[in-house]
Amino acid sequence: MFSKILIANRGEIACRVAATAKRMGVRTVAVYSDADREAKHVAVCDEAVYLGGSAPKDSYLKGDAIIAIALDVGAEAIHPGYGFLSENADFAQACQDAGLAFIGPSADAIRAMGGKSESKRLMEAAGVPLIPGYHGDNQDGEFLKAQADDIGYPVLIKASAGGGGKGMRIVEKSDDFINLLDSCRREAITSFGNDQVLIEKYALKPRHIEIQVFGDSHGNYVHLFERDCSVQRRHQKVLEESPAPGVDEAMREAMGTAAIEAARAVNYVNAGTVEFIVEQREGKMSFYFMEMNTRLQVEHPVTEAITGLDLVEWQLLVAAGKSLPKSQDELKINGHAIEARICAENPDNDFLPATGTLFTYQKPKHSTFVIEDVRIDDGIREGDTISPFYDSMIAKLIVHAPTREQALAKMDRSLALTRIVGLPTNVAFLRHIINTDAFSQANLDTALIEREADNLFNQHPLELSTLVTTAIVQQLASESIASNANSHYKYDPFNQPSGFRAYTDYTRPFSLIYNEQPYVAHISEWHNAAAADKKAADGLSRFFLTIRPDASDNEQTETPAMVFEGQISYSSDDAHNHTLWLDGARINAQSWEHKESVYVFTDKGRDEIKLIDLMLHVGEDSAAVGSLKSPMPGQVVAFKVAVGDSVKQGDPLAVIEAMKIEHTITAPADGVVAELLFAAGDLVADGDELLRIDTEASEA
Repeated sequence: MFSKILIANRGEIACRVAATAKRMGVRTVAVYSDADREAKHVAVCDEAVYLGGSAPKDSYLKGDAIIAIALDVGAEAIHPGYGFLSENADFAQACQDAGLAFIGPSADAIRAMGGKSESKRLMEAAGVPLIPGYHGDNQDGEFLKAQADDIGYPVLIKASAGGGGKGMRIVEKSDDFINLLDSCRREAITSFGNDQVLIEKYALKPRHIEIQVFGDSHGNYVHLFERDCSVQRRHQKVLEESPAPGVDEAMREAMGTAAIEAARAVNYVNAGTVEFIVEQREGKMSFYFMEMNTRLQVEHPVTEAITGLDLVEWQLLVAAGKSLPKSQDELKINGHAIEARICAENPDNDFLPATGTLFTYQKPKHSTFVIEDVRIDDGIREGDTISPFYDSMIAKLIVHAPTREQALAKMDRSLALTRIVGLPTNVAFLRHIINTDAFSQANLDTALIEREADNLFNQHPLELSTLVTTAIVQQLASESIASNANSHYKYDPFNQPSGFRAYTDYTRPFSLIYNEQPYVAHISEWHNAAAADKKAADGLSRFFLTIRPDASDNEQTETPAMVFEGQISYSSDDAHNHTLWLDGARINAQSWEHKESVYVFTDKGRDEIKLIDLMLHVGEDSAAVGSLKSPMPGQVVAFKVAVGDSVKQGDPLAVIEAMKIEHTITAPADGVVAELLFAAGDLVADGDELLRIDTEASEA
């Protein structure tokens, strides 16, 4: 076994590999970029060496520099993780040439399977089922369009060197082909340095089911059963589970056999995944080879959960020349496992990637990189910053139970106990997915998110009264804590949140914004003769609450209708943990405030409301009309317009690339482009003004 390995990656997967290596007594070396100087993976490894700039091309894609570091520190092997150089055949070969073990397949196997066109030809020769398509070398745009026309729409354009959902476009009609081809090629060049594509028929109601395979240098092969990865957005996986619902033993055996034959065809060694597209037609499922990922997959923990095996341990053993630890007949499925990818993104805004600081990061009771009923694998800590340079995934939540139904319940509860504040995430969105009838009843296909859109996006599971009450209670609790901490104010009745007044009843207004609608709330004393005695008995504080829409900016003279009025009882353990009594129901709530937004969490879900501090906004001017700001940090790929162009609302203006994904920025209003403030290739920060539109100019 190796005594020291270098991990040529970052984040969660670097921490994952380090955890198993440490358990096996293998020392680890981390490499890091400027953005990752204080990262978790740097802290958990035995050694860490600076690699380069924040952009991947300046650090984690510098294969020569990584090999030089490995040799300098005395490492015997390099683990590439996933992404970056993990499927780079030249890097694998360079490791071998330098006398370093590459903890993965051979360079020849990566080349054979990394090029999707070549892999299709190999699979056809090996008798593995293929879906109709064009996998040739002719990359002329008009020729490819003609091939797509012959195959019949819809078709899928895929980067031949792609992976991880990057470089893929669905084309619904012939007229859209060239534009989507160009977009696919740009993304492929950015992500993989290769813009060659292939064309495939897009299967009807397709499911994405993959088989985990392992081979060793002694000619042994096994499969570790299947994973269903059908729930996807932008061709990237959102939820994975194992075993795949509806797959019987006959189909499992057939797919497993096909996957092993695929691996055997290229003399595959180490961990790999053979991915199949499964078409569901008239109650029958047919599977076709899609691609082989020549690395460890993000979703490998669900396989670990149902088999009880550590796949990274297997990787290290095989790379060190050992035989596979188990034969096929020794492998069994135990229970059901589901993995949810927690990402820094805004699902309600087309999954826009998010950056920022994790001011709050709370998790349910769990294990980390160890097989348990609830497991969370991550590479971040509370207080860390999510940068724009890398993938948006920040953690993986894995649950395991005897049945799928029990696993679903455990996943729902675990997501409910996951609290992240500081940037948008998809945690609430994941809960919405697993609670749909389609997912809970295993009516799965890759279009599930689109089909269930009405139940997934712009959901507000919490009542307005709950949000307003929690925001006010947090404010009162924070004031009480601050008051008690200051001896000067501690005994001053006029500075107590109890609302003491010498000559008038206590009343206090609060300005709030929820779902872009302004509200005004008032709290006042609960006029009840027994209230004081009751407080002494049960320890609860009380107030009377009213909520109305805020009409202060409108010309109407009538008072808006009351949204809520009622008596509130509450207690707060601190500024974040509250027990509320509304309309006779007890609600356990947690809340955190960040930039005037109060983030509220209950068993029902998560939502947010703004509690406005009016003093912060005195003298503010409204935003300049006609400006267009970048919604995220990133790089300008292209401007679609020039100065003087007339544009209509919704017209594409610019393309921004962030976290390896292209985003098109559209015109907010009709007008004429007055000024471009950046050029293609420039880096922009969140909120940078990209261009200006004269909304008053008439068309020429």
